[in-house]
Amino acid sequence: MSARQLDTTSSDFEAQLIALLQFDTDDDSTVDQAAAAILADIKQRGDAALLDYTRKFDRVDVQQASQLEITQAELQAALVALPDTQRKALEAAASRVRSFHEKQLSESWRYTEADGTVLGQRITALDRVGLYVPGGKASYPSSVLMNAIPAKVAGVQEVIMVTPTPGGERNGMVLAAAAIAGVDRVFAIGGAQAVGALAYGTVTIPAVDKIVGPGNAYVAAAKRRVFGTVGIDMIAGPSEILVLSDGAAEVSDYADWIAMDLFSQAEHDEVAQAILLCPDAAFITKVAASIEKLLPTLPRADIVRTSMKNRCALIKVRDLDEACAISNRIAPEHLELSVQDPEALLPKIRHAGAIFMGIYSSESLGDYCAGPNHVLPTARTARFSSPLGVYDFQKRSSIIQVSPAGAQTLGKIAAELAYGEGLQAHAQSAEFRLKP
Repeated sequence: MSARQLDTTSSDFEAQLIALLQFDTDDDSTVDQAAAAILADIKQRGDAALLDYTRKFDRVDVQQASQLEITQAELQAALVALPDTQRKALEAAASRVRSFHEKQLSESWRYTEADGTVLGQRITALDRVGLYVPGGKASYPSSVLMNAIPAKVAGVQEVIMVTPTPGGERNGMVLAAAAIAGVDRVFAIGGAQAVGALAYGTVTIPAVDKIVGPGNAYVAAAKRRVFGTVGIDMIAGPSEILVLSDGAAEVSDYADWIAMDLFSQAEHDEVAQAILLCPDAAFITKVAASIEKLLPTLPRADIVRTSMKNRCALIKVRDLDEACAISNRIAPEHLELSVQDPEALLPKIRHAGAIFMGIYSSESLGDYCAGPNHVLPTARTARFSSPLGVYDFQKRSSIIQVSPAGAQTLGKIAAELAYGEGLQAHAQSAEFRLKP
């Protein structure tokens, strides 16, 4: 399998780049309609519907929804049962994630004007958050840490996790991660029905204020539909990595490093995207050879091969400035500045979910244990959105305490504007406070 190679000097490069980046994000109407029907059923029948869907999709047959709750004792037992190396790795990752996100905490503030009027902003945490964690084959304990820890750092009182357990199979690392992250309650439910239960609440499942976490197409469709009733983190698209390299690292197997970095996202699924931007044609040839050499060694080689064939490219650029311009256009989820002087390029980067600086900063470290969040904007949404963080679990309220003197000044301004908008009650509400 030869990776697609492009050159920005080619006359048809623009068309080739558009084709490479094009991805059909239109919702599958069948999936959306199915999710809508499930949500409506959960809203109407609550626990009874939840039990029916859990029997149907997860093959878990219980008589009461309360039997689907996984207790704190079970979470702790899962933690104790982990091999020592896994437990220590989870705990080390959690510690780093917590330390990073503690630096994101915002504080309330106020200031007083000359006439005694006080203005400010009050920061408060959400009361209750729902965390969706995939189950079955796609089990990601790292996602538990990345979603739950920022919520807890923000001061969220209750984090409720839902995770499907097909055939009753529970993932020990996921449950252990929930214990480490301080998740308050866990329910063995999944799919659109779990999203509906979190959004609307049932007798057993408390309604939450926001739902975060990845899921399949049905989960994504359900999250999109309940937005407005609750907040959501984002609707994530396929994973992406863009490696910007000068090819100049003095490492004998450097091309292998870059090839494996590209694979690290391509192995997620067949529609993941991996792109290399490099001004050195000889190095691109080396990376192409490394791809051919290393791909057959991967357990998920079939997935990677499909991704590399359909959605990936090695692009020869004129120089690093052009590479930065193309990167900003793509606005990748993960951007590796695998160059000798990444600091020199950083001011030129405007749009990226996470920026990995230097040849030793592999994207995989960010996925697990560097500290910053791995929940990142995809599909060019890094142009206007940010990684998941503490700020996603906090909200801001404006503080306005007008003094008697301030009311005389502000009242006249407000009344004048209100009359101009034809809102008499607004104007008189302000004028009633004016001294004769």
